[in-house]
Amino acid sequence: MGSRPMVVGVDGSESSLLAADWAADEALRHEVPLRLVYASLWHRYEGAALATSLSRPDEQVMAENIVGSTAERVRRRAPNLRVTTEVVPEEAAGALLREGQNAFALVTGSRGRGEIAGLLLGSVGLAVAAGAQCPVAVVRGDKAGLAGAHGRIVLGIGDTDGNSPAVRFAFAEARLRDCELDVVRAWRCPSHETADHPLLVGEPAHYHEARASSLLDKAVATAEGDYPDVAVRRITAEGPARKVLLKHSAVADLLVVGARRRQRQVGLQLGRVAHTVLHHAVCPVVVVPRGAESPSEGSTP
Repeated sequence: MGSRPMVVGVDGSESSLLAADWAADEALRHEVPLRLVYASLWHRYEGAALATSLSRPDEQVMAENIVGSTAERVRRRAPNLRVTTEVVPEEAAGALLREGQNAFALVTGSRGRGEIAGLLLGSVGLAVAAGAQCPVAVVRGDKAGLAGAHGRIVLGIGDTDGNSPAVRFAFAEARLRDCELDVVRAWRCPSHETADHPLLVGEPAHYHEARASSLLDKAVATAEGDYPDVAVRRITAEGPARKVLLKHSAVADLLVVGARRRQRQVGLQLGRVAHTVLHHAVCPVVVVPRGAESPSEGSTP
């Protein structure tokens, strides 16, 4: 039985080329195929007359050239990697979400073609990260993070991350990369709390820090047993979780966060933390929804 592919959205932008490079390395690491997908509604914008023309629309020709040249770039980088390509006349986010139904993971760049370059994530990447049922990697960051030079993965732990798919994903990825795993839990001490609170003993900050440490321990207990060879560093830090994780992303090759998918909910399904790190992290970010398999569970090389 063939492996589910690593699917990367390409559009010819520099951001998508970096995403394809990163996805090729990741596909090799997990021993899964790579699938390059270009999606565009060119048939809507080039007029009905072109539909009856004997020649292909200019946008379609450009799309085929983009996926072809990107595939050649990937094959030069990873000659033994299985690569397939497809050009589809669909809206990009919808096409990638459909591809994600049978994908090992989805990969996008941080900016799309025609979007203003900068720190913020493009609309397609945001929609895919918010709605996919498989892990989604948004490739962004500095050269060291993109090259995997830090030898470190950061996993953000939330209130409901006990042995979650995000936890298992991060541990499996750390083992495959043979790198350290920083498990980070942020905590805050509300300003209105005092030492005479009935649940607090000693300084209020000590209580909240101890609670964060306990939640962190519970979140990783099962995964540590399953991945005993992964070097884990526990970090509890005071401050808003999104700011704490952004700080740690500066010395990481990958930042992993979880996401809840609410059935029948319309619109974006990303919390404030995931939304912030997708826009501003200094390394690639993987959003792992609940129900997603870990890398070792999902691959069948």
